Amino acid sequence: MKPSIPQGTRDFGPDIVKKRNYIFQIIRAEFERFGFQPLETPAFENIETLMGKYGEEGDKLIFKILNNGLDRAEKHEAAKADFEKILAGKNTKGITERALKYDLTIPFARYIAMNHGQLTFPFKRYQIQPVWRADRPQRGRYREFYQCDADIVGSKSLLNEMDLIQLYQNVFDKLHINVNICVNNRKILAALAELCGGIEHMTSITIAIDKLDKIGIEKVNEELQQRGIQPEAIVIINNYLQIAQSGLGNDNILSQLSVLFTESTIGKQGIDELTFLIKHHPKLSIDVTLARGLNYYTGTILEVKPLGIQMGSIGGGGRYDDLTGLFGVPNMPGVGISFGVDRIYDVMDELALFPNAISEASVKVMLVNFGEAFDTANFKLLAYLREHGISCELYPEPSKFDKQLKYANKRHIPFVILLGEDEINKNLITVKNFATGEQVQLAMADLIQFIV
Repeated sequence: MKPSIPQGTRDFGPDIVKKRNYIFQIIRAEFERFGFQPLETPAFENIETLMGKYGEEGDKLIFKILNNGLDRAEKHEAAKADFEKILAGKNTKGITERALKYDLTIPFARYIAMNHGQLTFPFKRYQIQPVWRADRPQRGRYREFYQCDADIVGSKSLLNEMDLIQLYQNVFDKLHINVNICVNNRKILAALAELCGGIEHMTSITIAIDKLDKIGIEKVNEELQQRGIQPEAIVIINNYLQIAQSGLGNDNILSQLSVLFTESTIGKQGIDELTFLIKHHPKLSIDVTLARGLNYYTGTILEVKPLGIQMGSIGGGGRYDDLTGLFGVPNMPGVGISFGVDRIYDVMDELALFPNAISEASVKVMLVNFGEAFDTANFKLLAYLREHGISCELYPEPSKFDKQLKYANKRHIPFVILLGEDEINKNLITVKNFATGEQVQLAMADLIQFIV
């Protein structure tokens, strides 16, 4: 059998893992600097926890887990009918009761609902775990990938949004990625839906306009028409989208939005919230096409795009003021952001932003193996080096000397130690520095200083 891995997944060798860990370390350090606490949730959830939370497009991308025993049950007519429901995008417990988590936000909301009596609010948590989506694999888009989330639950204050925007800026500054942080507000989109016939059209409108940069205005109009949006409403939507294509600055965009939604209470609320954030974070860019198609967003929505490279968003999030209400715990406002680590990696790799030190060998010293007679001395020296914080290893077989040196060279191990009969008799240690070619004999007391 030819070995392979599922489409949309990847193996990560040592060099890649080191670079990914570098990203994780920077993000985690900033999470904790901003006062967030760590949390983990299971890889899979009960399917009713996930379904219906991500919009019709998102629900199609949830990886469902087949129940045990279906290799026998699928022969029966009832099971065949259940499979037909699954293929139609519906759910049935006869086939599946669990699914891999699509994101970290809904499982977090479920956690809050289950534990709200024991938590202190506002509750600030961060979470770094993989998620799964049955998406079409392409550059920057995978079926298994890590998310790094930070959420604040239990407060409606816009100061939380400000904190999260600053968190984004700090992380990307430390990663040396130039980004554009885009902002919009779902209340403005709700006001647009009201102008177009009613709030019930909001999902259809947001799904369509969220694709503007991918398919263009003509295709967006076609999709709006297919979704039952009336021609006069499509004209209103086009006028709204022209604000995005006008090239105006934030102040002018806010002015045009105020004119468009002058009679809308919810629209004015969204504009006021945008104005507050722009005042304190002038580098933000208002993007009226930003919709973030997930149904649970209710206010501010954010998206981070890298500059100088063709790549999708590398972060996003927003406010959700009743997410835990889905689980029977109402009036629990929250706001959160997510870092797309896999895309961040691709950006940093393409732009050569990783520090050279990351690729250096994790092992600093290799002891040459001269045979079993020297094991005791070698083990003693290994213990001594490790006690002093130096990573080291003993070549496992007493192979030819050249073979052992070639191994150390290929592994980019900077120092090789020779502890043979001559060294033991003289109570000295021979050290070879691969970088300089220098080879010296040292007393044990001088070894650490030479290597460091």
